[in-house]
Amino acid sequence: MQIITRLDELNINEKTAIAMGKFDGIHLGHKKLLDMILEQKKNGLKATVFTFEPSPEEFFVGHTVRQLFTRNEKRRAFEKMGIDILVEFPLTEATAATPPEDFVRNILVDDLNARYIAAGTDVSFGDKGSGNQFLLKNLSKELGFDLWLIDKVMMDGEEVSSTRVRNVVSDGDMDMVRRLLGYDYSISGIVEHGRHIGHTIGVPTVNIFPQDNKLLPPFGVYSSIVVIDGCEYRGMTNIGRKPTISEHEKVGVETYIYDFDEDVYGKAIEVKLKDFLRPEMKFDSIDQLKTQIENDLKLAAK
Repeated sequence: MQIITRLDELNINEKTAIAMGKFDGIHLGHKKLLDMILEQKKNGLKATVFTFEPSPEEFFVGHTVRQLFTRNEKRRAFEKMGIDILVEFPLTEATAATPPEDFVRNILVDDLNARYIAAGTDVSFGDKGSGNQFLLKNLSKELGFDLWLIDKVMMDGEEVSSTRVRNVVSDGDMDMVRRLLGYDYSISGIVEHGRHIGHTIGVPTVNIFPQDNKLLPPFGVYSSIVVIDGCEYRGMTNIGRKPTISEHEKVGVETYIYDFDEDVYGKAIEVKLKDFLRPEMKFDSIDQLKTQIENDLKLAAK
């Protein structure tokens, strides 16, 4: 997958089918847009995702917004889907002030060679977000691209949106998160050395430390699926600071993997969260912690 991050890289010779969006996480609404451009690969078009870096929320609000997908997680997801080109359009004071018609003519059509554009009916772009679906419609015939607009996907009477998914993740309702996304919410990272407390009590774990901008569900214990080198293993995951060990631990994702004893330090893994089992707790002793973990392992194995 080709990744474009700079303005001087916006020079695509092949004809493209572009999905426009913020793509914070890839929920069911995003999936419809992506399916449309992937279908256009049959017509010889390059499936292209156009998004922004940083996200418009972060750029205009001026502080970090917790993300459903980190930048690397998003890249891996798009590549796995079969996206050919990912444009992480650099959002600056200058680029944000681009007149919307110039944005379509110069960037989407001239630079990216768009022949097909898919977007939500609430699409906005260009100076002050004044570009919209009506401008795209007006320019599509003149500039020679096909346009496909989709309405918001609804579920249980509410629209499926990144904001809704973030709220549900924060509530810890992993079943609803799974429904809104169409897949398990996950956390990815490189396995690092921890304090090895798990080894000393007979419950060895793998540890990853998510990026600061990764949105995490409530601290606690979850049943999980761990993906290592393309293979899936059942696991039990604790998210939090391990208060029994220390009051000053950084937030980590610690997973026991059932029937697994390989050395995976330094490897990239993905932890898919299934069911929430219990909140994070502080115990009076390591022995109490060990007893609780043994009970958690039995519950997560069901």
